[in-house]
Amino acid sequence: MAILKVFVSAFIFFLVVCCPDPGFAFNAGTWKTAQTIQPFFYDRFTGTGQNVKVFSFTNPADQKTALMAGNLDICGTTIAHAIHSAALGQPVVVVAALCNKCSAFVVAADSPVQSPADLKGKKIGYVPGTMHEILLRETLIRSGLSPDREVALTRVDFFDMGLALARGGIDAFVSGEPFPTIAVIKGYGRILSYPYYGESIGTINAGMLVTRNSIEKNHGLVLEMVRAHARATRFLKQHRQLWLAKASEFGTPMKILEGAADNMELAWDMDPDFVEKARALGGRMQALGLIQRQPDYSRLFDLSFVNQIRAEIKD
Repeated sequence: MAILKVFVSAFIFFLVVCCPDPGFAFNAGTWKTAQTIQPFFYDRFTGTGQNVKVFSFTNPADQKTALMAGNLDICGTTIAHAIHSAALGQPVVVVAALCNKCSAFVVAADSPVQSPADLKGKKIGYVPGTMHEILLRETLIRSGLSPDREVALTRVDFFDMGLALARGGIDAFVSGEPFPTIAVIKGYGRILSYPYYGESIGTINAGMLVTRNSIEKNHGLVLEMVRAHARATRFLKQHRQLWLAKASEFGTPMKILEGAADNMELAWDMDPDFVEKARALGGRMQALGLIQRQPDYSRLFDLSFVNQIRAEIKD
């Protein structure tokens, strides 16, 4: 009898501690920003009785670390970080887009600079190793300027760029929303340009990441997660005010979000052109020494999930 009690107790412990709730769906990671908001709506689009646990992070590296440790089933990533991870041989796979656009080149409101070509000799704030550095350098080169010789690239944290511009510490910066719109609405900044070039990197920005092991061993869960992501994205794009209202709960005023909304594109779909733009981004990254070799893009991007969902939507 004593042995039976021990067995029963151990079995109950296993059920309670080791097995997930029957209604559990999956764990997702993302940022608390308007452009990466979709995971907070996933539970509207999963099966009855299921739920999604959403964990917020401040950067893609921490999200990926949690994913690789098995604490997340899916997470957000910048495309640049996904390329960097894959180039290191890490078994990560982008299964959906998350957002496009979201970047802007900003100068002081009273600046005489009217085009990127006018930035010669100016001090430009940026964060090294980010998508924004790639876009900054791309813009300068296209404008006939050497990023390393004809401007002064100055390392400034995203949260400090506005103050640095307002005080004259820098002449311009490239950043993601909502910081460019904050500069405009507060009166110390002006949008110089949106650094999107269709024939190269385009507007790609971020995606949703899973491990290769998840695809191989739990293909159905990955499909469910991507389906929830696609439905949440489509829903939010159809309900703009609801999207922005929820985003305002993260701390950015509604006025700022409304001003930034046209430069933030929620996304889920990917196609071969998306992958080619990622390949172009990888080429820029290698040229800058951010990666030593190119990843296998056919393994880094798995379009099969979005392809299936796209077919479902047409049906």
